[in-house]
Formats: sequence, structure tokens, C-alpha cells
Amino acid sequence: MTQLHFAKRAQDTKSPAFLRGFAREEDGVMTVLACFVILMMLLVGGIGVDLMRNEMERVRIQNISDRAVLAAADLDQENDPSLVVQDYFEKSTPNAVVNSVTITEGLNFRTVRVDADTTTPTRFMRMVGVDELPVPGSSAAEERVNKVEISLVVDISGSMKNDSKITNLRTAAKTFVDTVITDDTKDLISISLVPYSEHVNPGKEIASRMNVNYVHDYGASPDWGDINCLEFPDNQFNSTVINLGMTYDQMQHYQWNSYSNSTGNTQNTRHDTVCPRYEYETITPFSQDAGALKAQIDQLQPRAGTSIFLGMKWGAGMLDPAFRPLNSELSTGGVVDGVFSTRPASFDDSETLKTVILMTDGQNDNSNRIVDSVYSTRSHARHWNDYNFNYYLSRYVSYSQRQYWSYKKYNAAQGDQLLHNVCESAKQSHIVIWSIGFEVNDHGANVMKSCASSPSHFFRVEGIELTEAFKAIARQINQLRLTQ
Repeated sequence: MTQLHFAKRAQDTKSPAFLRGFAREEDGVMTVLACFVILMMLLVGGIGVDLMRNEMERVRIQNISDRAVLAAADLDQENDPSLVVQDYFEKSTPNAVVNSVTITEGLNFRTVRVDADTTTPTRFMRMVGVDELPVPGSSAAEERVNKVEISLVVDISGSMKNDSKITNLRTAAKTFVDTVITDDTKDLISISLVPYSEHVNPGKEIASRMNVNYVHDYGASPDWGDINCLEFPDNQFNSTVINLGMTYDQMQHYQWNSYSNSTGNTQNTRHDTVCPRYEYETITPFSQDAGALKAQIDQLQPRAGTSIFLGMKWGAGMLDPAFRPLNSELSTGGVVDGVFSTRPASFDDSETLKTVILMTDGQNDNSNRIVDSVYSTRSHARHWNDYNFNYYLSRYVSYSQRQYWSYKKYNAAQGDQLLHNVCESAKQSHIVIWSIGFEVNDHGANVMKSCASSPSHFFRVEGIELTEAFKAIARQINQLRLTQ
């Protein structure tokens, strides 16, 4: 019976019903599926690890590329730029291949471009047939000594006599000149030196090429120099343009500031005339003669009041393309170097940087003028050449009548507004304005900060810090920058 029983069971397992049951059996299916999912997750995670390692290497290669082209593009770099790039890669990542180094050079610039690549081996992606991933590195850098037009506008008002201010200014301004005018920048950088106090004297060479309504002739006197200050209507401060088609009134030649002796008596002093009178106080246009500029700076002396807005008007005006015809005449006449005869460049000239460095130790002040009834003839002009205005009034005009002899041309608030107007116009024309408040009060600092191109373009300094401010500005003129 037993043998028959087992034979029967064996026969039953081969029956169609048994086979159908076995096919429906699900034991172990989930285990197989879970193993498959885990394997896929490991593979995807591994691919992520490979890609992350590849990205880290890409960033490293890019950083090496950036540093290499920055070093190679340096105009002070005397080695072959391509060798500099190769050296960076060999020392930083020997496995990388430098495919090409492209160098473009000109009189005032050097551009270096590198294309390199390497690979990163994979650990997980090789399971799907990817043994390594490419790592490209491409960068370019340029150092360009732009053609630069600089208006150096410096305060020589009377307060500069205090606390060695004028000495500090001379040192700082000369340091600036030496920093920006070098053998490497020859024929590229011009400086227009604009000294200002209560007014600005452009000098005979500039004034004689403008339309001027002359009210005196002391500009021709060897004792008084070029007394050629010009009066700007207030609306002229809404623009950087010095309108060469307009007729400007010549500034009166006189001194209204008065000084007393030890007994309190007003003195007949005439050394602080409203218009600066000596040649070293006049504008020097578009110069690259460092020696001559420094010699003029060394002669600057404190005098008269403060009209920052007039200094800024002339500084910005000489950067406006509208001034070009006059400068061309100056070049033809031998006043300006012929290489600068086409300056100022157009505002949209990408090769030229235009910048004003505006320095003051104070703030805008009042400025008076004599009424026309006593300053309308040559004899009137000769009279006020002989007499200090307030000295004369104190001796020959009754106290009640003195108010009728002069009027206030500018007050401090008006000066601040005119300065704001011309600064805004300059900024709209993409003139870079650096402003320096030298031992100024809070009001003066705020006015100068507002004029600057940005808060970082404003310096508030004291004492010998003035030289550091000028040096910092000079260093900004020659910039090294990545172009991609």
C-alpha cells in the first residue's frame, strides 16, 4: 500500500491542477523586487556622486583658469603671457590639457583667453559604460589702461592756510600726478588742473578763445596776470556743457574781503581778489607733463573764499565733447600736446574714461558783486583795482548807504544747489566723480558725498590721509577685470 501511495502522489504532482497552483504561488516576489529597487537607487546615487565630483573639479579648473589669465594679462608682467598660463596649469593641475592661449595686445591693453580641459574618472557610471567625464575650463581677462581724461579740481581757498592743509594738498596732488602719469601711460592720460577758490580763472589762452563781454583789461597786466574769470548764468549749471557760442560776462576785478590791523582799522588789501590773478592759479588744460603740473601745484597758495560749484563746472565742462573745438585750437596754438587735440572724447567712446577728482576743505560760501552803477566803465575798474571795496566804503560811504553798493551773487545754499545740479548732469553723462572732504564739517561732507558717483567714491579725510585718498583714487584708474 505504501508504494502505491507514493506512486499516486508522484502522479498527482504532474497533474495540470498542481502546475496551475505553482504558477499562482507569490512567495519571494517582493524580495526580488526590493533587491532590484535597491540596486537602482545605488546606481542613481552613484551617478550623483560622480557628477558632484565632476562639478567640484570643474570649479577648481575654472578657478585655475581665472587666476592664470589674470596673472598673464597684467601689463606689468614681462614674461610671455602664454608661458605664464601654462605654468599655472602645470603647477596646479598637471593632468589638465591647455588647448589654446589667445593673446591680444595693443598700446594700452592686453587680453588673454585660455581654453583647457581635463577629465574625472567615474566610480559608478563605469557600470553603465561611462569611464570618465569631461571637465572644461575657459576664461579671459583684460587689463586695460584706458585713455583717461582727468579734471583735478582742487580747493585753494583761504582756509587752506590752517593746520598745514596747503602743504598736505601739494603732497597729495603731486603724488596723484606721479601715480597716474608714467611711461606706460604716455599719450593715454591727460590731466586738466583746475584750482578754485571764490572763482575759477581759466587763463588767457582759454578765455581769449571764448566770447567774452570784457569789463576791464587787467588780464593784460604783467603785475596781475590773467584776470579772466567768467560768470555763468545759473541755468548753465544744469549741464556739463561750456557753451562756446554764448557770450559770458567777465568777472569784476576787485576784493571785497577786508582785513584789519592790530588797532582794528580796515586795511586797503587787494591780494585776495575774487578772481584769482596769478598764472599759477589758472587752469592747465589736458597735460601729461608731470613736471610742469607738479611745479604749478607747488606754487598754489591759500586765497579768498570758496565756490566749489564753479570748480566743478569747469572740471566737468572740460570733459564735455562740446569743449573739443576750443581744445583743438589750444593744440594748434601749442598750448596743449598735439596727441590730445581731439579731446574731450565723445561720451559714448568706450575707450575713454572721464573722471573728476573734486577736493575741498570747506563748503560753499557767500560771494558778492559790485552793482553796475559803480562798475560799468574802465575808470570804475581802475578805481577798484586801487581800493579794497570794504576799505573804501568804511571811509567814504555813509553806513546807511553801503548796502546799495553791492549785492549777493551767490549764497551757501545756492552754491550747494548749483553744485548738485552740475554733479547730477556729469553723472548722467557717465563722468566718474571722486570727491574728497578734507577736514570738513558734517554739512560739507554730506554735500560732497552727494556729488560723488557713489558713497564709495567719497573720501572724508584729515591731515596726511589726504595723500592716501589721492593714491587710492589713482589706483582705480588702471583696473584689472574679468571679461567673462
